[in-house]
Amino acid sequence: MGRALVLVDVQNDFCEGGSLAVEGGIAVAERIASYVDEHRAAYDEIVATADWHIDPGDHWSKTPDFVHSWPVHCEVGTPGADFRSEVQPVIAQAAAIFRKGQYEAAYSGFEGATEEGAGLTEWLHGHGIDEVDVAGIATDYCVRATALDAVTAGFATRVLTELTAGVAPDSTSRALDDFRAAGITVVH
Repeated sequence: MGRALVLVDVQNDFCEGGSLAVEGGIAVAERIASYVDEHRAAYDEIVATADWHIDPGDHWSKTPDFVHSWPVHCEVGTPGADFRSEVQPVIAQAAAIFRKGQYEAAYSGFEGATEEGAGLTEWLHGHGIDEVDVAGIATDYCVRATALDAVTAGFATRVLTELTAGVAPDSTSRALDDFRAAGITVVH
């Protein structure tokens, strides 16, 4: 069996200068690129997820509550939906990209699909993966949802915290607690 690196939503809109920027997002993109350069041989597969919104309904709001509704972000066809330039070489190595949330809110990469329609669970199982490392943005939202869904789907799951950035200290701390409670290994 094998191990995959799952890169979650390392997109322009989630980094400084984006419409829903997470502090430290650019630094995470840089660290991910360096990490993959140094550790590529540790992974059988690299995959990525991406917010990919067309009309996600009340997920977008002109007056967002930053809990259930958010400013417009990762809109298909805009630069904000593109992967950060720092991770472009990594994305070029990715075996698959799972886009999520076209017409609804979607936090977990396991809600996404490839262009061919494969979901992340079936794709990983189909490629002999039984262990995943999760990295990306944001620790307390999409990384959290993806890691929790990974362990629920039966994958031995680790979150590489040095390769994540969270929205807020309190919610990030709660996400780390959630990981541990679910049996996810938190790697600092």
